Amino acid sequence: MTTEIASRADFSRLRYAQCWEDADILLEGLDVQPGDTCLTVASAGDNSLSLLTRDPERVVAVDLSPAQLAALELRVAGYRALSHAELLELMGSRRSGRRDVLYSRCRLLLSPDARRFWDGHSADIANGIGAGGKFERYLSIFRRWVLPLVHPRARATQLLRTACPEERVRFYDEEWDTPPWRALFRGFFSQRVLGWLGRDPSFFRYAKGSVAEHLLRRVRYALTALDPGVNPYLHWILAGTHGATLPHALRPENFELIRDRLDRLEWHRAPIEDLLESRALPVVDRMNLSNVFEYIAPDRFRALIERLASAARTGARLMYWNMIVPRNGAEAAPDRVRVLGALSQDLFARDKVFFYSALRVEEVR
Repeated sequence: MTTEIASRADFSRLRYAQCWEDADILLEGLDVQPGDTCLTVASAGDNSLSLLTRDPERVVAVDLSPAQLAALELRVAGYRALSHAELLELMGSRRSGRRDVLYSRCRLLLSPDARRFWDGHSADIANGIGAGGKFERYLSIFRRWVLPLVHPRARATQLLRTACPEERVRFYDEEWDTPPWRALFRGFFSQRVLGWLGRDPSFFRYAKGSVAEHLLRRVRYALTALDPGVNPYLHWILAGTHGATLPHALRPENFELIRDRLDRLEWHRAPIEDLLESRALPVVDRMNLSNVFEYIAPDRFRALIERLASAARTGARLMYWNMIVPRNGAEAAPDRVRVLGALSQDLFARDKVFFYSALRVEEVR
């Protein structure tokens, strides 16, 4: 079965150099148990690696993009060949002047395809592999050239401090949320600019409403209701590194756990539909589906939900995000899955990646 988005989007380049879904929320929502089999969208690989910390028997990562799988493969090599501190340097989470040396140690562990990809991206290695995606370059343009037009660096740094909620609201409303800020944000994060510089125009085929207005509301939530001081994703957007806070897969307490379980991780270049039809996965317990449902038509979404449910045990969980395209598996296939509504709402309220409009945890009937 040919997946719809494969015929419309370019998957030859690295679109995401990091996973932009909160792994802490993902792990809590999926509630992976020892011995589980997990199906996960690879993306850049961070969240596939985080799943290993919950002691599953098998983690199967799938992606249409060879570039995304090369990103996952280099991370796996980094866990095998480097120390934790060195991995942070290679990623770009910490400053470094020796990333070429660190890459050379990882290079020997890469497949020929991944080696060719990264050998052709030496500048991305030098800058930190977490900065090399199209989306991360878009954020870098915003941080370095666009944001300073309305807010100086010192004021942006103030956003990353830990403060009480009342102070965060006061700072945002009185010092940050100016008319120039809103005008600039609406322009740079419009659907046209985001599709051109950050994502792919085809990803917005089924979009509803204003992308910029949605994001502007979510930014306010992230900077006031949530604590920016402990948000590694926000820290990267505003500072270009992770600073004192790290995403789940890169935290020191998880490094050895992930390294010891790398043999349980496998990856495939294929549509999810094809992987399921190949019967490479006889049964699935947990599914991390990122926001892939936004890219397909409603009838194909319904068919895929039904196919995923058929491949899963009763009680299996699937988790996914909506950004600007509403997708609801419990409505599309109510006889196959049910939504865990209270859990979904609680996790969404705490989600440190604030781009999305909804988070859904569903259970196979």
